[in-house]
Amino acid sequence: MDMPKRNTSATASKPPSVSGSEEEAVFLLDQAMGYAYQAALRVAALLQVADHLSQGPMTAEELAKITGTHGQRLHRVLRVLATRGVFHEIEGGRFELNPLAELLRTDAALSLRSAVLMLTDERLWRPVGKLVESVRGNSAFKHIYGMSFWDYWAKDDVSTEDFHVGMSSMSDAENLFLARSYDFPENATVADIAGGFGGLLLRVLQQNPTLKGILFDRANVLARNRLGELGDSRRWKLAEGDFFHTVPSADIYLLKYIMHDWPDEKSTQILRCIRKAMPVGARVLIMDPIIPKGNAHHTGKIMDLLCMGIYDGGRERTEKEFRQLLADSDLKINRIIDNGFYISTIEAVAV
Repeated sequence: MDMPKRNTSATASKPPSVSGSEEEAVFLLDQAMGYAYQAALRVAALLQVADHLSQGPMTAEELAKITGTHGQRLHRVLRVLATRGVFHEIEGGRFELNPLAELLRTDAALSLRSAVLMLTDERLWRPVGKLVESVRGNSAFKHIYGMSFWDYWAKDDVSTEDFHVGMSSMSDAENLFLARSYDFPENATVADIAGGFGGLLLRVLQQNPTLKGILFDRANVLARNRLGELGDSRRWKLAEGDFFHTVPSADIYLLKYIMHDWPDEKSTQILRCIRKAMPVGARVLIMDPIIPKGNAHHTGKIMDLLCMGIYDGGRERTEKEFRQLLADSDLKINRIIDNGFYISTIEAVAV
């Protein structure tokens, strides 16, 4: 366990002896203040600090003039980020870009700025702040907003731009791993179910020139699809619908971050709908974290708490729970693929 470091500078007086339990107390207090880091990360993303630093190192005062902010306060934000390797403070109180900070640039090849803004949006962190409501059996999101997460985003007076653009940004980095980890059969038709703007399907089609694709989602989402970037409209089509009732026929079904949105009964309904549409030999690729046994850190365990806060019954699952979910849908796990990060790919086939 990483403990806070004591001040060991030559000018500091030697601290009194500290017991293990006292060190742990200080560590726990440090952990309780962790949300301040996410707040600082959001400030940097909102102010586009990384974009400004692409011109070269600057002091917080110089950045403040560009961003219309208070120099000393901006410095305090950036020095916190630098403690975790986002930005680097150098001589003269100047800050410069480093590999992590580069990902906050809007023009970066794998820009995560929109993903950071989505993940730190109050509509995600407020429900997590009220997580005890979900633990008590209620919905934290409903407790705050008076409706489910999905009903909220379907309202006419709520802009979904930040949410969908953020999800697309988050997915761009993840899709690099996912598309290259699976050996797609030649000349197959791949359906991305609730695939958003189509970033995953686009990556799969780019890497597999014999495949054809179907992007399945709601009409308002499909209207902003990215599949035109493929440069060949003959290889893809759009399909509007509701995955609780019908999905198109395909050889491969992609389900990324779909199962974790829903409780078991709803997830089973989705999978049964797909099972009904599957031709002989078709396969389902479920792309979600699989919660491992033991006490080791896993990003899926953090994402599970986000799911608990914003979704009504949604959660990440263990391998055993996925096996049961699939069995209830007349499907079974054929194999599990380790993609090299926190999302695994479960290849499922008909029973």
